[in-house]
Amino acid sequence: MSEKITILCYTLWIAHPILQTGIAVAMFRRGQHLQFKFFFAYIVAQILTFPIVFPAYLYSRTVLFFYVSWIATAISVALGFKVIHEAFLDVFRPFHTLRDLGTVLFKWAGLVMLLVAGVVSVSTNSSDTAPWVEAIMTAQRCVRIVQVGMVLFLLFFARYLGVSRRQHSFGIALGFGTFAMVELVLIASWVGYHLSDVSMGVVNMAAYNCTLLIWLGYTLVKSPARDASSILLRPQRWEQTLSDIQHPLQPDSSLIPMFEGMVDRALSRTHPAPPITPENRVSATRVTLVR
Repeated sequence: MSEKITILCYTLWIAHPILQTGIAVAMFRRGQHLQFKFFFAYIVAQILTFPIVFPAYLYSRTVLFFYVSWIATAISVALGFKVIHEAFLDVFRPFHTLRDLGTVLFKWAGLVMLLVAGVVSVSTNSSDTAPWVEAIMTAQRCVRIVQVGMVLFLLFFARYLGVSRRQHSFGIALGFGTFAMVELVLIASWVGYHLSDVSMGVVNMAAYNCTLLIWLGYTLVKSPARDASSILLRPQRWEQTLSDIQHPLQPDSSLIPMFEGMVDRALSRTHPAPPITPENRVSATRVTLVR
């Protein structure tokens, strides 16, 4: 690797904690660390792992860097999945039933990813890669797919949900989705031997710097308040439908009174009451006395 490429890689890498520190400080000053706790934890974790991973790469590019880098990757993958779930909950905050359904789906998605990672790690027969490394790589790719799906979902359905593209949750998903798409393309290129390892590293770090700039911009810009009028009818219908499924009406309290009312109305129309005359009044009086 040439000296210019080396300097470029180091510059892009050192820019990571600088931008991440700016994001963390801006979030803390604006109180956003309370709203997006997992995203703040993700940024802080990235800042704390840099002074461990970077020196390990410079002075010990063997066993120490191998273990440190993959442990940091595992932490990043776990927090990245929780961050996407956190952004999803913020998007569906006005719709409690849809939010609960999404939480259940995210839990099952996490379980499926763990199972897939476990199966891949056990079934891998490669002598060059450890099984636990294969598990982390598989989980990382699954998380990247979820992140891409989340940003595509917001891009297509934001106007149906009344979500502004200036909201912080949209910016978080946009940053993760952009970086995830680039990383998945790089993985496909690496499998097809279209790019060298050095080129992939440069593109990957540059893409992550762009993601950090997106997050920094969204952190510094004030998020618009969600107006109640922006809650559109279509997601309200989804919310009501799911609520009806979860809490159906009791048949004893709804159907029987309805049928009784229908029968009473039918009988009243079939047998009209006779007109009241003096003779009817006398007959009614006699019947009452007899009873």
